[in-house]
Amino acid sequence: MKITIVGPGKMALALARGLEKEHDLTIVGRDGEKLLHFANQLAKHAATALLGKYEIEGQTLILCVKPHALKEAAAELKGKAATVYSVLAGTGIDELKKGIKAENYVRAMPNLAAAYRSSMTTLTGNRKKKEEAEALFGSIGETLWVESEKELDIATAIAGSGPAFLALVAEALADGGVKEGLKRGDATKLVEGLFKGFAPLLSHSHPALIKDEVMSPGGTTAAGFSALEESAARDAFIKAVTKAYELAKKS
Repeated sequence: MKITIVGPGKMALALARGLEKEHDLTIVGRDGEKLLHFANQLAKHAATALLGKYEIEGQTLILCVKPHALKEAAAELKGKAATVYSVLAGTGIDELKKGIKAENYVRAMPNLAAAYRSSMTTLTGNRKKKEEAEALFGSIGETLWVESEKELDIATAIAGSGPAFLALVAEALADGGVKEGLKRGDATKLVEGLFKGFAPLLSHSHPALIKDEVMSPGGTTAAGFSALEESAARDAFIKAVTKAYELAKKS
C-alpha cells in the first residue's frame, strides 16, 4: 500500500520502521529538517513533504500528530482521504470528522514495539475497513478489532501504555539484582531473557496457572510474591490501567 504518515514523532517513527518493508511511505510534517532526520533513520527511502496545504485526495493516512495539534494540522490537509487511521489517544472519530475529510475513519492504538514488527494494535471504526486495517497493522504485529471506541480507550491503557508499565517492572527487577550483588549487565540480560521467554508462556497458559507452576511451598517465589502483595503491587497496576483509561476517554 501507499501510506502517508502525518506527524514525524516517536510513534510515527516506530510505525514507519515496521511498515517500510511492505509499504511505500510518505512522511509529512512542518519542519523540513526534522523530516530529513526522520527519513534518515529508516532503512528504505521514504518520500517526505511539508504539511502546508498537503493534498490528501484518495490517500490512506496514518495520523500521528499530538492530540492537541489535531485542529492545526487538519487545517493544512487539502482534499478528501480514502481512509484516515488515527493513533491519537483520547480523540474520537467524531472529533476526527470535524477536522479531516475522509471516506472512512479507523482508530488504531499500536505501541512502540511496531518498530520491531511486534506491536499489539487495537482497532475500531468503519467495519468495511476491518479487513484492510487488520492486514495493514498485522504487518507490524498482532491486532485486535473491538466494537466500540470505549473498548479501544480501555485497550489504550493496557497495550498502548503497557510498555511503560512493563519497563518499570523490568527496571525494578534489574535494580533488585544489582542491589543484591549482580553486575548491571548481567541483571539486564537476565531481565531481557525473562521477558522474551514469558510471551510464549502467556500465550499457552493463564497467568494464575503460570504463577502456581513456579511457586513451590515455602520457596523463593512464594517469599517474593508475598512481598509484592504486601506492597499492593497488583492493586497498583489495576489503578494504573484505570487512571490511563480515564485520561484516554476524555475526547
